[in-house]
Amino acid sequence: QVQLVESGGGLAQAGGSLRLSCTASGLTFSNYRMGWFRQAPGKEREFVTTISWGGSVTYYADFVKGRFTISRDNAKKMVYLQMNNLKPEDTAVYYCAASPYNSGDYVTEQRYNYWGQGTQVTVSS
Repeated sequence: QVQLVESGGGLAQAGGSLRLSCTASGLTFSNYRMGWFRQAPGKEREFVTTISWGGSVTYYADFVKGRFTISRDNAKKMVYLQMNNLKPEDTAVYYCAASPYNSGDYVTEQRYNYWGQGTQVTVSS
C-alpha cells in the first residue's frame, strides 16, 4: 500500500533551520504532485507548499515565501522541505501529501490522495 513517512522534525530556535524529509513507497512517485501542509494547535490544517511531478514548478503560501524551499528526488522517491529563518508561528505538525493532479488547484486538501502521519516542528522564541 501507499506510505508517506515524514522525518526531520524537532525543536529549533527562532531564526534557525530544519529540513523535513518525506519518503514515499507504494506509488509511482514521479506521477504525483507532492505537497506539504501543516496544522498548528487549535487551527485547521493549511497549505504550505507544493512541487510538480518533475520538480520544475513550485508554489508557496505567502507566509513561507523566501524562507522555505521544497524539492524532490524522484529517483529516491523523496520530497524535502528546507525551512530557514523559522518563527514561533511555524510551530505545527507538518504533513507530506501526494496528489495525482499536476495542474489546477494545489491548495485544497481534497486534491491530495495520500498523507503521511506528520512530524512535529516546534520553534522556540
